[in-house]
Amino acid sequence: MDSMSEMDCSGATSFFQTAPPLKHDDLISQKLKDFVRRNSEGVAPRGIVCVTSGGTTVPLEQRCVRYIDNFSSGHRGAASTEYFVKAGYAVIFVHRRGSYQPYCRYLPEDSFLDFVQLDEESNIQVPDDHAATVRKAIREYHKAVGDGLLLKLPFATIFEYLQILQLVATSINCFGCHSMFYLAAAVSDFYVPWESMAKHKIQSASGPLDMRLNQVPKMLSVLRKEWAPEAFCVSFKLETDPDILTQKADAALKKYGMHVVVANLLANYKEEVVVVTQNEKTTVRCNSKDEDLEEQLVGLLTERHSDYIN
Repeated sequence: MDSMSEMDCSGATSFFQTAPPLKHDDLISQKLKDFVRRNSEGVAPRGIVCVTSGGTTVPLEQRCVRYIDNFSSGHRGAASTEYFVKAGYAVIFVHRRGSYQPYCRYLPEDSFLDFVQLDEESNIQVPDDHAATVRKAIREYHKAVGDGLLLKLPFATIFEYLQILQLVATSINCFGCHSMFYLAAAVSDFYVPWESMAKHKIQSASGPLDMRLNQVPKMLSVLRKEWAPEAFCVSFKLETDPDILTQKADAALKKYGMHVVVANLLANYKEEVVVVTQNEKTTVRCNSKDEDLEEQLVGLLTERHSDYIN
């Protein structure tokens, strides 16, 4: 293990030792165990992918009132999950609470009360302009869950996210090279250590607030080297400056041992990404407003994963 990996592992160990305990960790572990067992029963090994989605929060108080958030709607992770299921993968969808969900992306963003109605007998009905979309969402979601191809695990804080990621990684390690990580979540770079955090709400009457944030340990190299060393790993790099985008993606590829880095710009991340590997850079673009970029992206990544397995 090189010195950088040793530092990452040491930082990860310290982070987990001082993090607040993950709530319901026994239940999460059991769900993962059942999901893994169900998808390990076939003669031919099934591909399994952990899709992370949405942004992590950084609490500023232990009894949290205020927090720092990361920009991410979770749309890419939700859409990609649908296409991974369609490609035959079992998907563990690790998502921010309240972010976009698979099969619900085309439903109105407002409350469901705005697109359901009661008839004269108090039966619930969906208006005609939403009926086809709702039927499709219900049918596809229940098929994915019923076939054992979708497990959803929610998070909010950086502490929850990294603890769940570790549980997932160690749970699917048995799939070896047939496992994939598609790390689309927007993960905080800085955090307030739990033991340094105010216990109660920070009072504005105390005047200006000065707070020191620590760097979140780089878990990508720990994932690659320790938790799931045989897995095919895809990370994302979001930038605002096009002049440094592919440079930063190349650096992430080498520094953390990723197999693929998906590079995208904040200005057009919904329309275009660059898929960066050691040997090539492939641009993926939407050809029309009715097309999901994620369909092409997932198709390309499943091909690369197949090449990796073989």
